[in-house]
Parts: sequence; C-alpha cells; structure tokens
Amino acid sequence: MAIYTKEEARKIMEKALSFSKADVCEINMGGSESGNIRYARNTVSTSGHRSNQTLVVQSSFGKKSGTATIDEFDDESLEKVVRRAEELAQLSPENPEFMAPMGPQTYDEPVSFVEATAKITPEFRAEVANKSITPAAAKDVTAAGFLNDSAGFNAILNSKGLFAYNKSTSMDFTVTMRTNDGTGSGWVSRDYNDVSKFDAAAASNVAIEKAIMSMEAKAIEPGKYTVILEPAAASDLLGNMASALDARTADEGRSFMSKEGGTKLGDKIVDERVNIYSDPLHPDVPTATWNGDGQALKKTKWIENGVVKNLAYSRYWAEQKGVDAVPYPSNIIMEGGTASLEDLIRDTKKGILVTRLWYIRSVDPQTLLFTGLTRDGTFYIENGKIKYPVKNFRFNESPIIMLNNLETLGKQVRVDGNLIPYMKVRDFTFTSLSDAV
Repeated sequence: MAIYTKEEARKIMEKALSFSKADVCEINMGGSESGNIRYARNTVSTSGHRSNQTLVVQSSFGKKSGTATIDEFDDESLEKVVRRAEELAQLSPENPEFMAPMGPQTYDEPVSFVEATAKITPEFRAEVANKSITPAAAKDVTAAGFLNDSAGFNAILNSKGLFAYNKSTSMDFTVTMRTNDGTGSGWVSRDYNDVSKFDAAAASNVAIEKAIMSMEAKAIEPGKYTVILEPAAASDLLGNMASALDARTADEGRSFMSKEGGTKLGDKIVDERVNIYSDPLHPDVPTATWNGDGQALKKTKWIENGVVKNLAYSRYWAEQKGVDAVPYPSNIIMEGGTASLEDLIRDTKKGILVTRLWYIRSVDPQTLLFTGLTRDGTFYIENGKIKYPVKNFRFNESPIIMLNNLETLGKQVRVDGNLIPYMKVRDFTFTSLSDAV
C-alpha cells in the first residue's frame, strides 16, 4: 500500500533528513491508491488500479537549490536521493527569489478523507458503467464515460522543524452521451470526497436527456442574450477570475486587478450580491489545510458584496511588500440563492441555457476577456420553457462583466472541487456559430 500513516511518513522523512548536509532541506512525500473504469461506444474499454508513492528532496546551499525524486524508501535509497539533490544544488545558479523553508506551523485538522471512498471496489466501478450504458442503449444513445477514485496522503518535513500531513479521498465522474444519429450530445460531471453522495444513474440520466433534447439543433443569430449558466459553464470563467486575484501581477500592472497608482484591493468590481471565499474545512468541498509551502490554509474572503477583500501574496512577494503572505485558495466557493434550474428557466422570457463551456482562451488579461465555445446541450428558452436546441456558439466574455450583469443567483453545485451557483446573466456575448455538436 502506498498510503502511509502520519507516523510512518514522518519516520521515513526524518530518516531522509538525517542524511542532509545542506544549509536547509525540505522533504515532500506522497502516495495514492486509485482505481478507474473507462467506457466508450456503450462498452467498457479499460479498467485498472494504480499505486504510486514518491519522496522529493529539495536541498539548498544559500540561494542555490537542487531537487531529486525517488520512490524507494530503504535507507540506501534515501541517502542516495539526498546526495543527488545536494549535487544538483551545488551546480545550480542562485535563485534571487529564494525563500528559506518555514518553521513549525499550526494547522486545522482536515476533513478531506472519507473511508467509504477509499474502499471503492472494481465491482462498484463496473456498476457505475452499467448505470450509464444500459439506460443509454435503451434510448438509442451511446455513452462514453470515465470514473476515477483515489485515496492518498501528502506530507512535508523540513530542517526548520515544520511537519504537516494530510490524507484525502476523491472521486471524479464524467460522461458524454451522443444520440446514434450524431445530432445530439449531452454531458454531465460529478466529483466528491464522499462517494455516498454520488448517484451514477441520476447523473447519467441528465446527460441522456440532454442528448435527446439537443437533437437537430437550430441555428440562431449570434448576439447578446440573457443566459442561464449551469455551474459547470460558470466554473471555468470564475476560475480564471480567481487566478487574477494575485497581488504580484496586480502590483506590476499586468492584470485586471491593476489600476493607476495601485491595485483594486478594496474596490467594488462586480454586483453586490457576489460573495466568493475559500474554506478548506467546508463540508461539501474540503481540502488539505496547508499548501505546498507548508502555509496554513484558513477560510478567506476574496470578494464580499462585490468588493475585493484579499489578493493572494506569495511568501516572496509578501516579504517584498512588507505584508503577511496570503496563500492562494484551495477551492472557490461562491454563495448562491435558492432558485433551482427549473425556477430560472420558468422566470426567463427569452434566453439561452448553457450546459458547459470549453476551449476557453484568454483574449485580454487586462480586461479578463475570454473566448470559447458552448458544448453538449445549448437550448433556446421562450416564455419560461425550453423551446428547442440551438447550435453551439463562440463567445467573447469577461467574468467581470458577467458578474456585473447578474439577474439571479441559483443553488450551489459542486464542480471540480468548487461550489458554484446557477446563474442567470443578461447581455452575454455570443459572436459566431459553431457546427460542432
């Protein structure tokens, strides 16, 4: 087994550290046990199990650092990897932004491990595939999906006395359903730390129904439309916005968060209903309570009532600016409302429902303008009902403009380890049509 207890991991890392002759030494260790099943054309194509373990040594002499990795933990191998890291450090140029490892820190107890997820069996994975393939075939639809589940740990130890350990579980499921005539496509994604929250049949049925509904889509004129963005569609744009909440790029005038004479910290940039924070202990999206530097992760407000409350400061940039470091978020949690997807559709006179976006690329980092395409279920809404499927669009839009054009916030949904609400947004810009299904 590649998953070590806190005591086992610490013993191995302390042994490796005992071989160090560097000024400072940092050791990272991790391991995982994971399983998967993949299916396409309504047939399972692959299934497997992976067991991985690794130990990474970073040795530093002054501002010169070297890194070496190994996956064998006997004494001889541990000494060998430490010596190799030290050799590489001596050959390396100085890093002008080198930061010495931190000393001991205090961390919250993580809640990211669920025993039931760690005990997922091959039989369970096969049944997930069956719950996609059987109903799809019954409705003349072809399924292509992937389930991956994992249990693992990460630990860090350094010569300054810092030690941290985290154990976690996860499961990720995606499936694309295509109608056999090739004109309809539906898609769904689910991810959890706790597998007991996962309903494979219900998730697959969402994709099947969207595939059938999206058959023989009509072309309509591009332009500005009221849109209902499902959480999977909004998530990518919000993630790109979150990456712009970086103090250094803002201070250096390289991001949307830059402004004449400073940054937009403290400025109102979006609708006052927008509240975004991160929280490693949130029960629906828990993460480790420390990051790769060993910094403690705490609940942090990023945007409150539309106002920028924090920017992320690396340890180096915080030192340059004489402020406390603010770690980057380990998850994104955007507060929502009580409206369901059905409620949002019912309250829309004319608009477009977007299942998800893909192939997103940056157009202008200064305005956070992005382009991309809709995919796997795009529908025209009229008088509170879905009237017909429409061909996919290319869009040009900024999440900042999007969040200033909010009409309604709906319920939150977990997407890629984040909590994102359904959103109804006016004047979303579609620039051209796409023939892709």
